[in-house]
Amino acid sequence: MIEMVIEQRRRSLGGGLEVGRVLPFAKRRMVGPFIFFDHMGPLDVAAGADRSLDVRPHPHIGLSTVTYLFSGEIMHRDSVGSEQAIRPREVNWMTAGSGITHSERFEKARASGDHLHGIQAWVALPTADEETAPSFSHHAGADLPHWNDGGVAGHLIAGSAYGLTAAARTHSPLFYAHLDMEPGATAEVPAGHPERALYVATGAVEVDGARYDAGKMLVLGADVSALRAVERSAVMLLGGEPVGERYLYWNFVSSSHDRLAQAAEDWKAGRMKLPDADDQEFIPLPDAPLPTPAKA
Repeated sequence: MIEMVIEQRRRSLGGGLEVGRVLPFAKRRMVGPFIFFDHMGPLDVAAGADRSLDVRPHPHIGLSTVTYLFSGEIMHRDSVGSEQAIRPREVNWMTAGSGITHSERFEKARASGDHLHGIQAWVALPTADEETAPSFSHHAGADLPHWNDGGVAGHLIAGSAYGLTAAARTHSPLFYAHLDMEPGATAEVPAGHPERALYVATGAVEVDGARYDAGKMLVLGADVSALRAVERSAVMLLGGEPVGERYLYWNFVSSSHDRLAQAAEDWKAGRMKLPDADDQEFIPLPDAPLPTPAKA
């Protein structure tokens, strides 16, 4: 059975860039360790676009960000010295741990135009790893196992599924995959995880005899084992072991509300190092005082 259907809510990030916010949702804050899920674009950007499209340097703690593109290019720079463009079917995996800052610049789009479309997810770290040293890794090609079977072209982004394991280091059991499905094709939903979901990025799918169109996340019961593409579709499958309740404020995730407050104060006071190659501007802490956030 389908436990819940979550429809994306459109949000503007400025500069004409819109995202479809899926997680967190008021009635379902997390799926396994996945605490945040944004569908970026699709957006056509003309050459010469304003720099307001960029995401200026900002901080994170207690999570890993996972960026995956269907099309376009984003330049990542961070405070551990990374400078890495991400392109379609590649993964930028950034573990914030005790604290990291990064920017996401659309330099190619501004220079020559681009079609931007992708997904950014956040994975909450287990309590024992929340203060791990920050790190960054980029993955492409053989790092992301892929397969073709019966009209389904699959890419494993992270974790283990379908008898395969992706290269990015994860801190808890999870899976995250992208399936391109031809009309009428069927695909297995990985089992063996207590929480699972699928997100229809494009097209439409059928699960348990019902049709679900693009922009919807289906939180799946244990009995759901397959899906069928009604038309050509791009589908994200995700899930894993829950890591426990989490507080979420702005770009910070933690099992401790006090730790969130400390991170907010550190950013406001300028105690978090900016990216080495992008340290001339930053996104300020939101004007509103730190609330007592609902637990994720």
